[in-house]
Amino acid sequence: MLPTEHRLRRREDFATAVRRGRRAGRPLLVVHLRSGATDPHAPGESALPVRAGFVVSKAVGGAVVRNLVKRRLRHLIRDRLDRLPAGSLVVVRALPGAGTADHEQLARDLDAALRRLLGAPAEGEGTVPR
Repeated sequence: MLPTEHRLRRREDFATAVRRGRRAGRPLLVVHLRSGATDPHAPGESALPVRAGFVVSKAVGGAVVRNLVKRRLRHLIRDRLDRLPAGSLVVVRALPGAGTADHEQLARDLDAALRRLLGAPAEGEGTVPR
């Protein structure tokens, strides 16, 4: 389960991550990341914890399938919170294929999207031709 302090709940936070953050799409999901926001109203606190939210529409499947996908995504993101910059907002939007995907497939797509958003070069990237 994702701890309460790491859950994204407010509509404004979802909108901020989607509209102002970077996006990486994969076949099963799209990840939006708004890096490191600080809270100006919290003296002594330099950064908020990483918070994540999930969007799983009816296109993914019925209620049982949607809840299964959300549980899998929460579990996967919980294990990756330490890789993200403090104060980040993350929104993971499941695409229709996520309903039939297994845990490992979701993990591969999530890892690939996070690598892209965090700037780790993929294979064939990172070199500048002269």
